[in-house]
Amino acid sequence: MDDELRILNAADLPAALDALDERVLHLLAARRREAAAMRRTVALAAFVSLGGGVIAGSAFAPSAVAASPLTPFAPVSPLDSR
Repeated sequence: MDDELRILNAADLPAALDALDERVLHLLAARRREAAAMRRTVALAAFVSLGGGVIAGSAFAPSAVAASPLTPFAPVSPLDSR
């Protein structure tokens, strides 16, 4: 086994192998930048959606109407003793 390791140690490494670490680290940095940009985009979309909901809810709100009682056996008001 020692002989095999000496042979592997004596062999020349391909030139692309030296640049492999740099490429991997570059891709990891790009992925980290993309993840940060995606978080900002999602936060912006959430704020726009929330703002649109508030505007739509306040601008197009119909007038309030009293609901009818759910059951005819209950009094209309708790103070009504009929």
